[in-house]
Amino acid sequence: MTAAELLALTLRAEAGERPVRAIEALAALVVNRARRAMAGEAACARFAPGAAPGQPWPVLLAQACRAPFLFGCWQPRHPRRAALLEAARAADPALAICRRVAARAVAGALPDPTGGATHWHAAELLPGWALGQVPMAEIGGLIFYRLEAAPERPVTAAPPAPRRGAVARHA
Repeated sequence: MTAAELLALTLRAEAGERPVRAIEALAALVVNRARRAMAGEAACARFAPGAAPGQPWPVLLAQACRAPFLFGCWQPRHPRRAALLEAARAADPALAICRRVAARAVAGALPDPTGGATHWHAAELLPGWALGQVPMAEIGGLIFYRLEAAPERPVTAAPPAPRRGAVARHA
C-alpha cells in the first residue's frame, strides 16, 4: 500500500465525516510528524516509530500514520477499524475526497492550518495528555496541539539518601 493510500484511509477513518478543512488539517498534522521524524533518531522514534532516520519521505509519512496511539483506526480492535477496511473496498465518496487531500499532502502542496501541530483529538473528547495544554487550532471539530519533547531529567550519580528513621524498601 502506498503512503498516499495509507494516509487517505487514515483520514477517512478518523475524519471522513467532518468538513474538508478538518481532513486537510489532519493530513497536515501527519506531514508535521513526518517532517519532525527527519530531525534525527530520537525524533524519528517519537513521530514515526518503526522508520529509521534518513528513510524516504513516503516511508516516514506512512510510519507517522501507523504510530501507536495517534490514530486508533489502525488498532486491531478499534471500532473504526471495520469502517476503514470497508471504505477501502467500496466506492466511497468520502474516501475519494481523502485521496485527493492525501495526494496533495504527499506532494508537499498542502498548507498547514494547524500551526505545526503534532497531536490532536476530537473536540467531544478530552484525553488526559491534553489537560493543561494550549491548543494551536480548532478546525472542523478537531483540536490540534504542538507538543514539544518533555525535558530530560538530569541523571544523578546516586539515589538520594533515605530520611532518618525511614525504612528502606527494595523492589
